[in-house]
Amino acid sequence: MYSVPNDKKTTWYYRVIRWLVWVFSPKYRLEGTENLPQEPCVIVGNHSHMYGPIAGELYIPGKHYVWCAGEMMNWKEVHAYAYRDFWSGKPKAVRWFFKLLSYLITPLAVCVFNNAHTVAVYHDTRLISTFRDAMAKLQEGNSMVIFPEHYDEHNNIVHDFQDKFVDLARFYYKKTGTELSFVPLYVCPALKTLTFGKPIRFRASAPIAEERRRICGGLMDAITEIATSLPEHTVVPYPNVSKRFYPRNIPLEVWTNEEKTG
Repeated sequence: MYSVPNDKKTTWYYRVIRWLVWVFSPKYRLEGTENLPQEPCVIVGNHSHMYGPIAGELYIPGKHYVWCAGEMMNWKEVHAYAYRDFWSGKPKAVRWFFKLLSYLITPLAVCVFNNAHTVAVYHDTRLISTFRDAMAKLQEGNSMVIFPEHYDEHNNIVHDFQDKFVDLARFYYKKTGTELSFVPLYVCPALKTLTFGKPIRFRASAPIAEERRRICGGLMDAITEIATSLPEHTVVPYPNVSKRFYPRNIPLEVWTNEEKTG
């Protein structure tokens, strides 16, 4: 199902790009949509390279905004961020090409990420603007879609989550008196499925540090459980590594033993 855009005004060339991406990207089947609350929530998924954010923009039902690295929306910051985050691990012999590519994609990135339904995410003093923007959109009835993995490996399905996004629920509760739900999402390009798990509700009475651990741990466990319950497939990991290093969704100890005896 192709998600209809919100009422946000966009340029005609972005709409063309969006349609082309939809035509040439995987067509996902949605599973577990009964787990999505009727009220605004925070949908948290595995990044799966760019498959996660693209699926978030195109296929997740209802009014929603995808959290996006703010640097990818700023003309002066795209090239440095893109090279560091996407391509800095490439072999030295070809890094010159990817440095050049990081400059070449700047106009496209600025166009796409400023026209898409995004919330700019920062990890410096601008973080307050991230929460302010997200809060405003939640209060307008939009859900947030977040892909919070970073480079520390958790298991063969997901990498550890950056946990500060959980604070959004604390601010939202103070503003509205409502405890937000966090819904796990497993993005599976191999099977062309987006699977939603059971929501985890924020507990306003608990210390925020405890809630960060509980919610992030619960989400990573739920995403792992979804992935390992599906037919055997290759998992697209968060880091930009060679496809020959992509893991499978079977338990890590089984995968490792098979390779040893293989």
